[in-house]
Amino acid sequence: MNKFLSSSLKVSLFALLCLGGSLVKAESADTEGSGCQNAEVIGPKMLTDICWSCIFPLRVAGVDVSGSGRMPSGAVKSPLCLCEDNQGVSRPGVTTSMWEPARVVEFQRVPGCSSVLNGTRFPFDITNQGQHGEGEQDDSDASFTHYHYYSFPLLQMLDMFVKQSCNPDGFTDLDIMYLSELDPTWNNDQLAFFTSPEASAVANPVATLACTADAVSSALGRPIDRLFWCAGSWGNIYPLSGRQTGGKGTIRDTSLLSARVLGSLHRRGLAYGTVGDQAMCGGNLMPTLPKSQYKFTMLHPVPETESAHVIGESTLTWGFSRTIPAVGEDPIYVIWRWNDCCNT
Repeated sequence: MNKFLSSSLKVSLFALLCLGGSLVKAESADTEGSGCQNAEVIGPKMLTDICWSCIFPLRVAGVDVSGSGRMPSGAVKSPLCLCEDNQGVSRPGVTTSMWEPARVVEFQRVPGCSSVLNGTRFPFDITNQGQHGEGEQDDSDASFTHYHYYSFPLLQMLDMFVKQSCNPDGFTDLDIMYLSELDPTWNNDQLAFFTSPEASAVANPVATLACTADAVSSALGRPIDRLFWCAGSWGNIYPLSGRQTGGKGTIRDTSLLSARVLGSLHRRGLAYGTVGDQAMCGGNLMPTLPKSQYKFTMLHPVPETESAHVIGESTLTWGFSRTIPAVGEDPIYVIWRWNDCCNT
């Protein structure tokens, strides 16, 4: 009976996604001409444009039970664990670990545009219109885009693999978590500094030179967590704002901004660490970005369905021809998160 209900729920969800995509597409048709594109995420693309092999390796009791692939260096390897229940009673469990699609972040030049929500427009002032730089190294050619950050617990939504007890932050559906239009620090480097004063400690040639090592390590799929101010070949994570001097291309610019988004959310306690023994019974606060905990796949305009890339990995290896002039220049990324959990 339970198997029948689970199968029915999945079929119903698939039908709802298809129907929702058709309905919202009709409602958002008038936004297409204003620069706000409909990415048709709420629909079949939630299933067809996901890199399902990126879930692996799936580990149970410290042993790979399905697939193979990279996992963070601090991932749990012990087979057994112990967590307290709601009554404070310690209960034994088995460790389970995997990559899960947990978040979606979109970058928009049009303030208030949500391509993830199929072209919906929020009522924001267009004063802070974004732009993609052309590569000239001066302030007049700076790039700037807004971002919208969504919960995207796809495995929870499909009732696959993950128990609710292994959900470190409790989100169970697609939901808006953060809008940069409401954050004054995203549009102002000076304000951003006051929210992350540690930037002054890494604003020197020695710290910048260290990012070379991170770029090399990221190319091998292993970003260095200790160099929390570096985003490999993408650039420097600080300041935690949306402006960059001299555009380096849409893909590289938005990739660096995705690292800044995660860095700023961790700094403010709005994102959790989910790797290691300390995260077995729930997410823990980490004020600096744990880079090896994350990886990305592009969802729009040209999806990555065969492999993922880590923070700082050169866009030459994965980003070639992934934008479409006029209709596909505002990328959407799926953020994958390694989840160590005590399955009691």
